Amino acid sequence: MALSLEEFIHSLDLRTLPRVLEIQSGFYFEGSIYEMFGDECCLSTGEVIKITDLKIKKIMAEICEQVEGCVSPKSFELPMNFPGLFKIVADTTPYLTMEEITKANHIRPSRLNHPCFYHQKDIKLENLIIKQGERIMLNSVEEINGEIMVNCGVLRNHQKHSFTLPLSQEGEFYECEDEHIYTLKEIIQWKIPKNRTRTVILTGFSAKWDSTNPFPRGFYGAVILKPVYEIQGVMKFRKDIVRILPSLDVEVKDITDNYDANWFLQVLSTQDLYEMTNKEFPIVAEVIEAPQGNQLPISILQPGKTIVIHKKCQASKILASEIRSNSPKRHFLIPTSYKGRFKRRPREFPTAYDLEIAKSEKEPLHVVATKAFHSPFEELSSVSVGDEFLVHHSQTTEVLCEGIKKVMDVLACEKILKNSRKAALLPLYMDGGFVEVIHDKKLYQISELCAQFRLPFNVKVSVRDLFIEKDILAATPGLQLEESITNSYLLISDFANPKKCWEIPVGRVNMTVQVVNNFSGDPGSLLVSTVVEEITEEQYYMIRRYEGSFLHPPPRPPKHPSGEKIELTPLSLAKKKTVNLPKSPKSVHVDRPKKLYLNQVGLDSKVPAGCQNDLADLEKQKRKTEATAVTGINYYVVIMYFLAAIESEFFGKLPYEVELLSREEYRSNFCYSVEECRASYPQVMDVANRLYKYLLSRKKVSSTRGIPQYDTDEDTVIFKMWAAHQAAVDVAKPKFSDVLFWPKSKCYDYLYQEAEALLKNFPIQATISFYEDSDSEDETEELICEN
Repeated sequence: MALSLEEFIHSLDLRTLPRVLEIQSGFYFEGSIYEMFGDECCLSTGEVIKITDLKIKKIMAEICEQVEGCVSPKSFELPMNFPGLFKIVADTTPYLTMEEITKANHIRPSRLNHPCFYHQKDIKLENLIIKQGERIMLNSVEEINGEIMVNCGVLRNHQKHSFTLPLSQEGEFYECEDEHIYTLKEIIQWKIPKNRTRTVILTGFSAKWDSTNPFPRGFYGAVILKPVYEIQGVMKFRKDIVRILPSLDVEVKDITDNYDANWFLQVLSTQDLYEMTNKEFPIVAEVIEAPQGNQLPISILQPGKTIVIHKKCQASKILASEIRSNSPKRHFLIPTSYKGRFKRRPREFPTAYDLEIAKSEKEPLHVVATKAFHSPFEELSSVSVGDEFLVHHSQTTEVLCEGIKKVMDVLACEKILKNSRKAALLPLYMDGGFVEVIHDKKLYQISELCAQFRLPFNVKVSVRDLFIEKDILAATPGLQLEESITNSYLLISDFANPKKCWEIPVGRVNMTVQVVNNFSGDPGSLLVSTVVEEITEEQYYMIRRYEGSFLHPPPRPPKHPSGEKIELTPLSLAKKKTVNLPKSPKSVHVDRPKKLYLNQVGLDSKVPAGCQNDLADLEKQKRKTEATAVTGINYYVVIMYFLAAIESEFFGKLPYEVELLSREEYRSNFCYSVEECRASYPQVMDVANRLYKYLLSRKKVSSTRGIPQYDTDEDTVIFKMWAAHQAAVDVAKPKFSDVLFWPKSKCYDYLYQEAEALLKNFPIQATISFYEDSDSEDETEELICEN
């Protein structure tokens, strides 16, 4: 049956590609020649074309103030390289079968970010019950005993349980909420289901955008992304790829089952080649489309060149970044076979805790202090600039704090004096500055460095690799070896010289080849030539996000001994009807920053008291503008949490409304009630509401002095808390500043919780900037709760 080209593409299951189509009828410009994107293709009646892929050509965007109920939005084209950072709004339209999910979402084993769904009811399997609302990750689709099955997994107590579901599995499957931050490129590649739009929230930018910003000034809100696709295909007797818009006015008929596809070019992408089985290699192929800017020293990937693809493999590389502070850093992937030699460079350590992480059993860590530290405890050592230490090990010791003995984590060191050494104990929470003293003059190969030292590690190329023509590492001022990365590669060679092979990274080199035949020769032992690969900033962040071995945050840093937990009964806050605000932080005449006592405005009571009291304790004379920024931003973070808790009835149903009072002349700068904040910032209120609604949906397991304890998943709470925090910051940033200031030496525990989520959402715009603590205690104005 003949269908319009657009109808056929709408019903197309991407898993069944390629498909062979016959042109039935249609309208063509200038006879039977249709020119599209510089390619001319003959689409006369009876012509046959093989569809090989469906790609997104461009993205149309619509600004929508409300995620739902958007009225007559104006569309505009969003550049494919737009550096926006987006949060995804979960699609509320359910999928009714697993087959519908697999048709809309291209699920494959090599996909970096697998889609996740939940089911409205329990799914009972033979050895497992998938609970209602449980997060189901879809990993791949394969044929098992003659039936197409979807390989799935659920995570329970940090253990993954795998199972399969048939395509015929029915039910209401909903997309899971996703609190990660994504670039536009990631969304285009993995996060727009076929035949659906995608609603996202613009949260910030990953880089400076030199062109005209398509969004209104200061806009951070909901956007509907609508993809415009292009069909990629091949025609008989042609050696190039044609690209056609699905809206082309022609009718087509699917004749795949009755046509020999071998009449066409067998065109495969780099990704298609990697998904072939090992038994299908080696093969001979002709390059159809060459990658742009490949770094191979010989031109073996030019269009028309015949190559041998020997096999697919995985290889370890060392991810390294240039040590440079005054210009953008370059990033490299260094093979372990690199023959250059390195000498060590001093490392810098901002805290004593970093010394504990970096110490090695191979040799004592010798450092010089670059910042003074005065110890508040007699049992611990003070530090002056220029003091030298040998770092030994961590331990605990008792200190007298306000008349009470407390156990503290410390770092046992030796202080190097002129003619002797003296034992010294440094608190692990100590904020200071140390630079490593290097005594080792040995030259190392990269494999030796990775085996003997813990990464990250600072080095400089002392002897270039003489086996390569141009060593791009030799000119760098210094390198930080960050971590070992395992990448997927294709091993290829020139057909004329099959023994000399090169590694082609699957994820970073996009090429298209035509398979000619199987390689029947015997290349013997292969000589694999590896190169140092320079990667872009975007590729660097993609590698760190998806392929890095550093999957978990570092150990929790030590706590400042003065940090205490403040007990808070949520209902006690509900008794307070109004809050009198201090002078608006927007004023340029602020003489002292205002302390926001979080126990009075409804934030997490588990935040240490030291953190609560010092959060806004900035250096008032040196940084008036910065104090203005931090107080304004913190206002939005605190109040959005508080008002969302009221709106979600986290405190129960209150018999009265809560409104925060302020001086009338500053009222336009902020919102002061649930109704007002809901009208001005609905997305922020929605995100914050999700946190409290999630808590209310969980079982209350205990209560300590009025504080409820819930049976929650820690990762879920962190994600929702971070999403609410970030959404409030994103609203406040354009109003005040693009930074959030934080005291360097305090609040390790609270900051760690935020940073833990930050690591999982990498890359992300950082909004935390550290400031030096003031030595003097200033008078502060406090928020006063009145009846």
